[in-house]
Amino acid sequence: MSYRGERKSNVHKSAEGYDLYASSYDASTPFLNTFERDELFKLMGDLNGKKVLDLGSGTGRSVTRLKVAGATDVTAIDISKEMVEILKKDHSHVDAHLGDVEELPFEDDSFDLVNALFVIVHLGDLREMLDEAYRVLKPGGVFILSNVNQRKAPKLKLKDGTEIVIKSYYHMPKKVLEALENSFFKVEKEVFVKEGGVWINQLVKAVK
Repeated sequence: MSYRGERKSNVHKSAEGYDLYASSYDASTPFLNTFERDELFKLMGDLNGKKVLDLGSGTGRSVTRLKVAGATDVTAIDISKEMVEILKKDHSHVDAHLGDVEELPFEDDSFDLVNALFVIVHLGDLREMLDEAYRVLKPGGVFILSNVNQRKAPKLKLKDGTEIVIKSYYHMPKKVLEALENSFFKVEKEVFVKEGGVWINQLVKAVK
């Protein structure tokens, strides 16, 4: 994928791009939260006593939202070393791992809920991640996924003023539902967060 007006050297894969952007990421949290609003909490329900896995956790934005929903047993994983270091520092109660969502280092049937917010936008093919999420969920476990309506990756400004782009992909909502069903999930609920009449985020609750 190419980006008009961007030098190729400024387009980065997820691990490298988020390593560069890690120290600036938390400033974007209020904006990113608007993509989910209260709909996320309605889908997750009460997580008290549940064992939760947060995919693509970054510096812990989703961890904070999981705590609001009552989660106390949270495991997190992200592909960026710098993001995970910040996560460990700011959320010491979380079992944080450096790793790939397409090859999870966890046993089968381990979690009650798996959360994947702002993850699939960085995946060209969803199959491996969805298969892994299904594998590590307990029977009857819940998978929460978000799909942002982003046809072009935004420019991200680093603290030194440099602008970078992290490679991303656009997924049609109906294709996301098809991918979930192909990985044997049962789609239970689909919600669209809208702004000005246009959807900005697709939130899906699926069950194993």
